[in-house]
Amino acid sequence: MEKVKVICNPSSGRQTIQRRVDYLCNLLINDGYVVGKFNTMKKDDAMHEAMKACNEDWDFIIACGGDGTVNEVAKGIARCERKIPVAILSAGTVNDFANHMELPRNIDDFFQMIKNKKIKTVDLGKVNDEYFINVAAGGLLTNVGYQVPPEAKAIFGRMAYYMEGLKEIPKQKFKPIRVKFESEEYIKEEDILLFLISNSASIGGFKRLAPDANVSDGYLDVVIIKKSEVQDLAQIFINIFRGEHVNHPNVSYFKSKKILVDTAEDVVIDIDGEYGGKLPAVFEAEPNGFKIFVP
Repeated sequence: MEKVKVICNPSSGRQTIQRRVDYLCNLLINDGYVVGKFNTMKKDDAMHEAMKACNEDWDFIIACGGDGTVNEVAKGIARCERKIPVAILSAGTVNDFANHMELPRNIDDFFQMIKNKKIKTVDLGKVNDEYFINVAAGGLLTNVGYQVPPEAKAIFGRMAYYMEGLKEIPKQKFKPIRVKFESEEYIKEEDILLFLISNSASIGGFKRLAPDANVSDGYLDVVIIKKSEVQDLAQIFINIFRGEHVNHPNVSYFKSKKILVDTAEDVVIDIDGEYGGKLPAVFEAEPNGFKIFVP
């Protein structure tokens, strides 16, 4: 008889989330699982509950929410000695990691995935004392994720991010920032618009933003968009849909296990869509840091 802790962010996505989770819990209970359900109410609730589940005798966790909820669960597990696997049920506005891993959204398919017990070990990213499951970023528009009000996410979905982005563009005016990068693969000080340090290929709904990313290779993928004129920036973003932006002369793309990003300017870090402090910071891969159910 297996015990499963369901950690759910009830404000993620649309209002149907509770019905979906209740249906899943009924399937599990009827099949003999012992189910404990926990609804988050504030930041770090999911992290603390994941830590409790690891330190108690729960067999696995179901994380229900967007990338932010999954991030907190991953952080909680990373801080524990016992690493229990996680089944990720997409329910948020942005679900880049779950989409990249092609995890089922249909509850019956999701339940079957749990029954099949196919577990994959994946990497985490680490920045200073924080962890990320998908991406850490800084620069142009990377603050949009945590500036969108939760109620707007629930009502407008992904469109809320686009609306917030349009509001931010006039404020930022494509002002470059002077940043120094230091890694085994890349040492430069240059004017950039933004940088992305990713675990998966899917970022912000763009499926090929880090086209060669592999969640189990022990590396992070670094994308740097350098100072550009508006027309060059437009071309880069058009090419993102085909994953060809990495060939543009104003884009640097490489893999690294560890990289220092430093600046004298006031640059905030976004971690999986949440505020993650400011530069300078050291970003590094944490190989085999997280276990997930996969189809």
